[in-house]
Amino acid sequence: MEFGVQDYTESNTRYLLKKRNFMGLIMDGNAKHIESIKQDELYWKHDLEAQCAFITRENINALIKQWLDSRKLDNIALLSIDIDGVDYFVWEAIECVNPAIVVIEYNAIFGENLSVSVPYRADFERFSSHFSGLYFGASIKALISLGKSKGYVFIGADSSGTNLFFIHTSLESKLAFTTAPLQEYCCTHHARQSRDTFGNLSFLQGDERFDSIKHLPLHTCEY
Repeated sequence: MEFGVQDYTESNTRYLLKKRNFMGLIMDGNAKHIESIKQDELYWKHDLEAQCAFITRENINALIKQWLDSRKLDNIALLSIDIDGVDYFVWEAIECVNPAIVVIEYNAIFGENLSVSVPYRADFERFSSHFSGLYFGASIKALISLGKSKGYVFIGADSSGTNLFFIHTSLESKLAFTTAPLQEYCCTHHARQSRDTFGNLSFLQGDERFDSIKHLPLHTCEY
């Protein structure tokens, strides 16, 4: 199950679908993206349901439950959350499944010390909230604390400093792993996708990225 897949050409679950024949639900808020997915041959080759939905903490459980019921399932193996916005609050709200693995995007430019997220808004949109596109998501510390409160163990991040990986505590003894200091998972994020007020790439780097949004409100996450 993956939220925020765009046209599904770059995702965290596509490999499992194609190489391991998983079934799944994917969702995105852009109808054109969903239509593109449905035109891909993988859509008839696999049991994949693509839904157009703007995900909020208010609707997420109903969306998941509807799909589970349609497949006569009561849980999922993997959950991937990447909606470029209020990801923290959506994961916090999910109660109807306890996946073995959770993958969630974090905002590395918040650094390793802050336990924060952008404040919750059901209609949050990344570039509408700030022209730079850098004001979204939650910090690594906030998501690790949230994961722990939901019964998940942090096991690492990808090399680009984009996604965090968690496993359910029931699996901890079955997997050998070590984690690095949190700062290492933030300093590897070198993306320079910031925009100026005209929508052009401004290529901010390093601390310039956080400096451009540090005046904006942040929600302190406490667990």
